[in-house]
Amino acid sequence: MSFQQGLSGLNGAAKSLDVIGNNIANASTVGFKGSQAQFADVYAASLNGVTGNTAGIGVKVANIAQQFTQGNIEASNNPLDIAINGAGFFRTVVNGTTQYSRNGQFQLDKGGFMINAQGAKLTGYQAGPNGTILAGAPAPIQINAGDLTPVATSEIDIELNLDSRSQPPKNTPFRVDDPESYNKQIPIDVFDTLGNAHVLSTFYVKTAAGKWDVYVANNGVETGNLKVATASQGTGGAFTAVNNARDAWTTATLATPPVQANIDSALLAYANAASAMVSAAAGTAGATAADQTKITTAGTTAAGVAGNTPEDVDQAIADAVSVGPTKIGELTFDSNGGLTTTTPFAINVPIFPATGAASPLPMELNFNRSTQYGTQTSEKKIIQDGYTAGQLQRFSAGADGIILGQYSNGKTAALGQIVLSNFANPNGLTPLGNNAWAESSMSGAPLTGAPTTGSLGVLQASAVENSNVDLTAELVNMITAQRVYQANAQTIKTQDSVLQTLVNLR
Repeated sequence: MSFQQGLSGLNGAAKSLDVIGNNIANASTVGFKGSQAQFADVYAASLNGVTGNTAGIGVKVANIAQQFTQGNIEASNNPLDIAINGAGFFRTVVNGTTQYSRNGQFQLDKGGFMINAQGAKLTGYQAGPNGTILAGAPAPIQINAGDLTPVATSEIDIELNLDSRSQPPKNTPFRVDDPESYNKQIPIDVFDTLGNAHVLSTFYVKTAAGKWDVYVANNGVETGNLKVATASQGTGGAFTAVNNARDAWTTATLATPPVQANIDSALLAYANAASAMVSAAAGTAGATAADQTKITTAGTTAAGVAGNTPEDVDQAIADAVSVGPTKIGELTFDSNGGLTTTTPFAINVPIFPATGAASPLPMELNFNRSTQYGTQTSEKKIIQDGYTAGQLQRFSAGADGIILGQYSNGKTAALGQIVLSNFANPNGLTPLGNNAWAESSMSGAPLTGAPTTGSLGVLQASAVENSNVDLTAELVNMITAQRVYQANAQTIKTQDSVLQTLVNLR
């Protein structure tokens, strides 16, 4: 009798309904991959194998195969949500065990690691101090929330047009404090080794047809050839004296209780040291003795004002600076307005006011592609390579998996790179639940690398991959499985009727 066939059919239909029900239950699960029940027929076998013309004895479940087709990508409001478009799995680590997932819903834990809802840490390549990705063995990605290290300005590219119709300035020689001694001033923000901003101004003085002298001033102090910069270095130098004097003033203001006489004395000492350094620099650049006295007087006068600070002294000294005509170079142009001077010009900029940063600061000024046409003098492009320290504001992953941090100083730097893993046989992965799979002998070894490389897919930030379950298809499959279940039940019922007929034979 065929009760066995009917019973196996009922079991098979029930298993199919189980799979369909699981698919429908996870229709909204991010990264879920639907499964399909696959069946095989069953035959009774003798010692010599299956005999001919033998009816089968039913059906068995051959496999529950997951369908690793692409799910729809849906935008998300969480910048840490990441979707995979294409092949591959996120590689995660939980309690030392490596797992793989398509669910890209991540968040940061208290240690700065990117984790999913189950606490599994996302792995990838770490970034070096300068933002270089250090490819190697994947490790949990930790977002470094520290400040971006400042970079001192070392090169400035200036592209400008100088008006060929301009006449030489009215007054000579050039002086920073005399606007009628130069034709054009262009201020540029530059940065020292501590990330402090300084205003470096370039001055342009027309001397003849097609010839322009170039001068440079830092925070109002004309730098010229800056021979004093070398003299102010080293132990006992003017620069060291200024820093020591500032430290002494800070110590006096923080004393408990603070003694006003000590504060005033320390501020005066600072004013004398700063005045001496700037006065020496100005003298080397061509300032007169009267100008140097003016600088010293301005510093000591500011130090005598109640409530003033070293910053007030610095400003007073800067306002009093006046220097002579020492230029850093000359720009010459041909009859077509093209630049014939070979640049860059190398300069050494002393840091004033003293900040504790290295001084002098070597820089190169490049004027390539500058012109002299019969149009108004104007700057076309100014680029300098320094920047101040920056605080991490936000970060997001790119298509290649590189997590790019954006800082308050407008700069960006790589914080790490997400890796993906793929398998020769994804269907061989062992499901662990929680949207995770584990490697098995059937799946093969993982092929791990950066997104977009090889067969690996691309990433999309602020997005998630929805379940690939097609609800319409699953509902149709459920109706079909129900009919199959009913048909097998009818087979058993029919066999029961036949058996009842045989029993009732007399």
